[in-house]
Order: sequence, then structure tokens, then C-alpha cells
Amino acid sequence: MKSTNPVFTGLQTTVFETMSRLAMAHDAVNLGQGFPDVDGPEDIRKVAADALMAGPNQYPPMLGIPDLRKAVAAANGRFYGLDVDWQTQVLVTSGATEALADTILALVEPGDEVILIEPLYDCYLPMVKRAGGIPVRLRVTPPSWALDLDVLETAFSDKTKAILINNPMNPAAKVFSAAELQAIADLCVHHDVYAICDEVYEHLVFGGEHHRPLMTFDGMGERAVRIGSAGKTFSLTGWKVGYITGPAHLIDPIAKAHQYVTFTTPPNLQKAVAYGLAKDDAYYTDLARELEDKRDRMAKGLEALGFGVLPCAATYFLTCDITGLGFGANDIDACTRLVEEAGVAAVPVSAFYGGDAPDRFIRFCFCKRDAVIDEAIDRLSAHLSPRTAQAAR
Repeated sequence: MKSTNPVFTGLQTTVFETMSRLAMAHDAVNLGQGFPDVDGPEDIRKVAADALMAGPNQYPPMLGIPDLRKAVAAANGRFYGLDVDWQTQVLVTSGATEALADTILALVEPGDEVILIEPLYDCYLPMVKRAGGIPVRLRVTPPSWALDLDVLETAFSDKTKAILINNPMNPAAKVFSAAELQAIADLCVHHDVYAICDEVYEHLVFGGEHHRPLMTFDGMGERAVRIGSAGKTFSLTGWKVGYITGPAHLIDPIAKAHQYVTFTTPPNLQKAVAYGLAKDDAYYTDLARELEDKRDRMAKGLEALGFGVLPCAATYFLTCDITGLGFGANDIDACTRLVEEAGVAAVPVSAFYGGDAPDRFIRFCFCKRDAVIDEAIDRLSAHLSPRTAQAAR
């Protein structure tokens, strides 16, 4: 038999799917995969349902329906002061992952270097490789997650085509500082490099802080594309509606890639997301505040059990240091034992690195109902209590 594509052949199932399957097999509380356990706002879902019945349900425009593209452009102006032409600078995709694929396929040529910052969302590396790009990896490391600006500078070269930055960052729950973003922007301008900005958690920032897109920095408007997600903004991850904002000269080739990947996205969902993006400020502030409360609820419970809870500035995720808890040789062992023995699924942070990763950190997802968070803490407590008592003997 002839060989298949080596980038995907033998590629392991994502850690999220693996842990979700284990969670189902062991009737565990699933705090591994990052999705809410309740659906998003009813009024948005009703708009989608009504539009489905009213139609039309045929191919919408390839770039996205005008209502949604206008809404994306308006949101960019409203939240970030960006002046976006909805007709030439906005593209609707079937989820943010498709947006990433379209962008990488359109901008990266074989032999181009693409800078990636570990820990990585798992699709980045195979997508860059499949496009023929050469990944140049640097990392932020727990517990501080600080970006070494000297290392960042050495990663750029004349061969660098793009940097892919996830801000706010999954799984680190890091919001890049103004100094870090300025350094990235300066290097992109100096080396004539594109910035692919995965900003799906843009509205899930805590402590009263606000997201700042890399696109807003001097010189980046012509070389940055930013990717948003209705799934994260409206707690509707199954809808798979994403959107890309960028300069017209980059949106054009990205749209050409899009037309041969999915071509378009369900029109009723687009109509509903357009409605959602126009929600008042209270929706966005309440969303962040509710998630911040859930973060604090989970953090308090985990800290009481001896987990070393790291700071969390955004996203759905808490990273914890498991040193001294006796869960096994590394984070993979710990997550396997927790799902099998305690009935709680988490994700090993080492899975987000390409190798030689920190192996004492695991990630919990807190975008769950309070009762689910409490049940997980209770199960962990019941699992740890006999172990603690035995160690004290």
C-alpha cells in the first residue's frame, strides 16, 4: 500500500478526546475538555431556531452573511477602536480551528519558519507542518508563564513568515503583558512578519481587565489577522462559528483557502451570532464575572486539598502543581489515576509541549455548573483523604 500523509498518519488522538473518553468510561466528572456544561443565552438560540425555520437554508455568501460581517466589524470598533471595513476585512468560518487552518494554508509556504509559543493549542503544530512550514518553538513555563524577550528576539530571522500567538492563552490562562505584545509587534515590523492571532478568549478576561489585540499596536494593522469565536463568547461551542479580521490583502487569500475547506457556515447560526455580538456591555461583563466566580470556587477547593493553584488571568482553565500529592511519576500518570480512581478528569499540561515538557502540572476546566465543580472537589477530597491519613500514620 502507498503511504498516507505522514503529518497525520499515526498522529495521536487529541488529549481532550482521550480524557473525555476515559471520563465516560469511568463515569467521571469531566474537567478536561474546555466546554461549558450549559448552553448559551436563550435569546441567541431562539434567533437561530427561528432563522432555521424561516430560511433560506441554502448556501449563504462564501465570506459570510452581511449581517454577521457587519457585526464583527462593529464589535472591533466598539471594543478595540479598530476601523474595519466589513466588506473586505472580515471573513466568517466554521469555527476558529477552520479559521486557523485557512490562515496558515494561505500565508505559509514550504520552507517558511513559523514561530509558535509553547504550551500550544494542539492543532497548531500539525497545521503548520502540513502547510510545509518549519515550526520554531519557544516557550513560557509555569508557574510564571513569562515570555523571555531575548529568546523571542533570537527566534526571528529572515526566514520567519509568521508568528502564531494565542492571547489570552490556553492552557496557561495567561494574558500577554503590554511589554510582551509590544516586543512581538516591534519584531514583526522589523522582520516583515505576519501575526496570526488566536484571540478566541478575548471576552473571558478577569479582574476587570480588558483584552488588547496585537492588531492595535503600531504597524500591525497591515500584517496581523485576529481570530474570534462565537463558541467561546456565547458558550455555544458546538455551533462552530468563527471569524477572521485582517487587512484586505490578507483576507483575500485566506478567503480563497476557506472556499476550498468548508466554503461557508450555516446561515441561521450566522444570523444568531450577529444578534449576539450586538448585546449590551452587561452581557460581556456578566460573562467574565460569572466565570471569574467559578474560577475562584474551584481554586479555593483545590487549594484546600493541597494543589498548587497557579494564577489564572483569563480563559476557562486552572493549572495546578501536583508536587507532593503522590499521584504518580508525572502529570500523565496523575491524570490517568485521577480519572480512574477519583472519578475526575483533568488534562496533563505536558501534552501542550513538543518535548522536554514540565511534567508536574495538570489543567482543570472551570466553565461548569457550580454543582459539578463541587462534586469534583468532593470526589478529589474523598480520594485524597485516605491517602493523607495513611501518610500520617
